[in-house]
Order: sequence, then C-alpha cells, then structure tokens
Amino acid sequence: MKIMFAAFLAIAVVAVGANLVLKQAGFSSQERTSGAAVRLDN
Repeated sequence: MKIMFAAFLAIAVVAVGANLVLKQAGFSSQERTSGAAVRLDN
C-alpha cells in the first residue's frame, strides 16, 4: 500500500513539474500558433 501511495505522489510531482517547465519554455498552443499581429489575453 505504501508503494502505491508513493507512486501516486511521484505521478503528481512529475505532472506538476512538467506543467511548470512547459509553461516557462513557451510550449503552449497559443504561443506556438499565433503570429505577431495577434493579441492574446494574459
């Protein structure tokens, strides 16, 4: 049971970490597909 909870915690840490890294790297669909003439809400 401890191993299952540790695995769930590891999944959550990886998911949150990946989300933060990808936001900082600029890999959102808005940033990748919009041109200079497009206004995006912040």
